[in-house]
Amino acid sequence: MQIDDRELLQQFRQPETKERAFTAIIKKYQEKLYWHIRRMVVDHEDANDVLQNMFIKVWNGLENFREDSQLYTWLYRIATNESLTFLEQQKKKSTVSLSDVETGLANKVVADKNFDANRLEWKLQLAIQQLPEKQKVVFNLRYYDEMPYEEMSRVLDTSEGALKASYHHAVKKIEEFIKNN
Repeated sequence: MQIDDRELLQQFRQPETKERAFTAIIKKYQEKLYWHIRRMVVDHEDANDVLQNMFIKVWNGLENFREDSQLYTWLYRIATNESLTFLEQQKKKSTVSLSDVETGLANKVVADKNFDANRLEWKLQLAIQQLPEKQKVVFNLRYYDEMPYEEMSRVLDTSEGALKASYHHAVKKIEEFIKNN
């Protein structure tokens, strides 16, 4: 039986149940957040590192969480920001352009031992890696996580209209990429 988020937050605020509540939050959201991060950073090891950093931030900030939004919205926002920060650091470390970093991410997809260029899901992954960062995040949240635009608006701090436009442009670019490859 899963405990609802309000109950988990109440338990987190009690010293005697704090660690158990945090472990329950991790168990409840870890897999969804891992895949959200993994779709952004591509590499499994990198995704694990970002996820770990994200949960450290959650541990440090959860006591001050005001519950203005749902817990999972707050967690997705932190995961998204940590992923973008990680990608930005990769870009700075490599002192190459963002397009070279994006090419590197596409190369990581191709390097996966299960890669098969003829399978549609691999073409989709390559197409997603060609998208600008914002469109990539919006596409992943909508397509894979089936997050409503209203919720996405709170995670990304962007208007629903802008998110719908980003998603529409992303879909068009992905369709074009798949058609031409």
